[in-house]
Amino acid sequence: MTTLKEIMTKDLTTVDGKTTLREVAQKMKAEDIGNVLIMDDDTLVGIVTDRDIVVRAVADGKDTNAPVSDFATRDVFTMPCKTTVEEAARAMAEKQLRRLPVTDTETGNIGGIVSLADLSTRTSGNADQKALEGISQPG
Repeated sequence: MTTLKEIMTKDLTTVDGKTTLREVAQKMKAEDIGNVLIMDDDTLVGIVTDRDIVVRAVADGKDTNAPVSDFATRDVFTMPCKTTVEEAARAMAEKQLRRLPVTDTETGNIGGIVSLADLSTRTSGNADQKALEGISQPG
């Protein structure tokens, strides 16, 4: 069975919570990514997506020089790297997640991230469809 470690993106983009929304948006644009992990040293304290920036900040006319931590999702759900793709797809569907940070089994530190796109392009079977079905349900 395929595990998250085999399909996760290991090259993560991270910032600290004091980084401004503008800086995060510029980083997303430059790196062509849709999410950034917010870290306090080696500890994950939040995640912010391009959608978060638009819905939680821009749509409400918030100052783009505000710290990203004000708009991030806290208490981020993670799974260990040894988790199977099927287990992860079920959890992503149940929790309606499009992105799943992955922890290193030994250290507990964030080692990667898995997205719906990873489930689609890096696995065989229909794990992406199972996850998407749950995500597409009204919350």
